[in-house]
Amino acid sequence: MKQTPLHDVHVALGAKMVEFGGWHMPVSYASILAEARCVRERAGLFDLGHMGRISVTGADCLAYLDSICTNYIARIPSGSIRYTLICKEDGNPIDDLLVYRGDDEVYLVVNASNTAAVLEWMQARTGSFAVTLDHRTERETMIALQGPLALEILGAMTTDCDLAKLGYYKFTFGTVCGRENTRISRTGYTGENGFELYFENAEATDIWQALLEAGSGAGVQPIGLGARDTLRLEAGMPLFGHEIDAEHNPVEADLGFALSFAEEKGDWVGKQALLDVRAKPQRALIGFTTAGKRVPRQGYKIFQGEREVGEVASGAVSPTLHQNIGTAYLPLDLANEGNKLEMDIRGKRQGVTLHSLPFYSRTRK
Repeated sequence: MKQTPLHDVHVALGAKMVEFGGWHMPVSYASILAEARCVRERAGLFDLGHMGRISVTGADCLAYLDSICTNYIARIPSGSIRYTLICKEDGNPIDDLLVYRGDDEVYLVVNASNTAAVLEWMQARTGSFAVTLDHRTERETMIALQGPLALEILGAMTTDCDLAKLGYYKFTFGTVCGRENTRISRTGYTGENGFELYFENAEATDIWQALLEAGSGAGVQPIGLGARDTLRLEAGMPLFGHEIDAEHNPVEADLGFALSFAEEKGDWVGKQALLDVRAKPQRALIGFTTAGKRVPRQGYKIFQGEREVGEVASGAVSPTLHQNIGTAYLPLDLANEGNKLEMDIRGKRQGVTLHSLPFYSRTRK
C-alpha cells in the first residue's frame, strides 16, 4: 500500500490504519462519532494526501478539459473552483473531481481509488490537443482543516493573504507556517467552513504539527476517514462508489449543477447519454432517516410493502441528528420527503422516513 508523508505521524498518534484506494490511511484515532462532533463544534485536521492531483497546462488546456468534463471549464473564473465529473459515453461517471482554474494551469483533485483510471482516460484523449499532464500526487501533500474554528486557527498561521476574504470555492497562494507559495482553497467535504492546503512533501510533518499545536487549546484534533464519511453524508455530498458509480449517473444523483449542455461548450464525452436521461429520468437519489437501532449499510434493500423499490447507497449514525441516516435511489413517484418505507436487514424490516438532502447545512460567511 502507498503511504502519505504523514503515515508515521498517524501511527504515532495511535490511529487505526486501513487500506483505502490503495493507500494506508487513518480511519479513526479514537471514536468516529467523537471526531465528527469535533469538526462540527470546533475543528479537525485531515490528511488527504491519498487524493489524486493532476496539473493540466498548455495552449489547448481549456478546450481539452471541456471535451472530457461535464462542467463548462472555460467559463470558470481564474482563482475559482468547480465540481465536475468525467463520464463514459453512457453518461455514467469514471470519477467526480474538483477543478482549480488558474491563469496558466488547471489543477484537478480526483478520488484516490480512481486516480490511475482518470489519468489513463485523460492521456488516451489528449489527441491533437496541445496539453501537458503532470501527475503530482506522490510529490505533494494535501491536508484540510475543517470546522467553525478553522478560519481563526489557520488565519493566524497565514501571511501574504487574508483568508477571511477568500470566498467559498475559491483558492489562492500564501505563506502558511512560514512555508511560501502554499496553495490554499476553501471548499470542504464536511459541510463546515474550512480550508485545504497543498505543499511539498518535505513540509508535511512540520505544518501538520504546527496546526495541531495552534489549535490544541481550542480542542482541535486529527480526524480519520470514518468521521469524514459521516460528515459528508450529513452534508448530502456524494461519495464515488456509493451515490455515484459506473451504474449511477449524475442526473439522477441530482448533480445537474455540474453538467453544462451549453452549445458554446461543444461536445463532450457522455453528453448525449445524459441529455437522454435528463429527458426521461427513472429514479432519484434521496435521503432517509430511521429510528431503528440498525445502521443502514450500502446494498440494503428498500421495500414498499412486498415490492422492492430500491437500495441503500450510504448509511451512518449521525452525531448531529442523533439518529441513523442514509441515502437511497428510488423510483421518482416514491422519492418524496416524508414518505415512509421499509429497509430490509437480513430478513428483518426497519422503517425509514424519506428526507430531502442535505441532512445538515451550516450557513457560510
